[in-house]
Amino acid sequence: MNQYLYWGKKCVIMGATMLASVLTTTSVFAQPFPNKPVKIIVTAAPGGTTDIASRALSDVLGKELGQSVIVENKAGGAGIIGIQALLAAPADGYTMAMGNIGPNAINYSLYKNLPYKMEDMEPVTIVIANPNVLVVNPEIPAKTVAELVALAKANPGKYSFASSGRGQSIHMSGELFKTQAGIDIIHVPYKGAGPALADLLAGQTSMMIDNLPSSMQYIKSGKLRALAVTSKNRVAELPDVPTMIQSGYPNFEVTAWFGLFVPAGTPKPIIDKLYAAVKKSLETPEIKQRWKDLGGWAVGDTPANTKLFIAAEKKKWELVAQQAKIEAE
Repeated sequence: MNQYLYWGKKCVIMGATMLASVLTTTSVFAQPFPNKPVKIIVTAAPGGTTDIASRALSDVLGKELGQSVIVENKAGGAGIIGIQALLAAPADGYTMAMGNIGPNAINYSLYKNLPYKMEDMEPVTIVIANPNVLVVNPEIPAKTVAELVALAKANPGKYSFASSGRGQSIHMSGELFKTQAGIDIIHVPYKGAGPALADLLAGQTSMMIDNLPSSMQYIKSGKLRALAVTSKNRVAELPDVPTMIQSGYPNFEVTAWFGLFVPAGTPKPIIDKLYAAVKKSLETPEIKQRWKDLGGWAVGDTPANTKLFIAAEKKKWELVAQQAKIEAE
């Protein structure tokens, strides 16, 4: 009888423990998302468009989510370091990365042992897209693309172009320019557009086909001279600057984009909630005006459509790498 009483009591205790565990787990998952600050990992150094877009969006997005949005730079390795930091985080929606055309499309063609795959991430949405712009240090005696090409052809190997790192759209735009213009200019990669711009402004490099948002302030202040934009049409904020197409390069059209990603395995309801909050943020007058001032535009397509878009971009830049004869490292 005592033995039965002992086992009966033990079963009651075990049942109560299991019930408490279930209730605790249920209460955790029942908590609304987000219930703590959300982090955006910036895959580039301060000063570039990836960073500018992240910081501009963070305050507005924080209001939509009802939580603080923390921005943290993880620069280097053509965005690889930032992506690795994202993938090391739990797939719970509290860590996103602001990626871009480089680490999220171009890198797959340029690195043999890339430590991540497209399938390792889920896109939330593209937050901003913009053309690139060919800018030169004012000391360079060229006022047009034709004059710059003539200068480079007369001095093979003398002039250099800065980039935010191997595989970024800034680098690939420079390679495209070299190929289409038939010029010999030296590529100088940096750990982000910010450091690249600093050296261009200081005259350490000659030119750069930068993302327009990060160069806009220097163009308007006269510290850099804009020769052409890479969009199909001229940019309203720079009406006197022609396109590369108008400058004699009919196949030169590049659009850079910047978007938010989460680790694969993040629950769909959480991705959907993040997307809804980002979409609302992009529709605010504050962000619309900020993007316009930067020469860009909001995108905000669904996660499913964004995934299809990125897959197409990956194929497009594979072809560009082949045409430029850039071998994978």
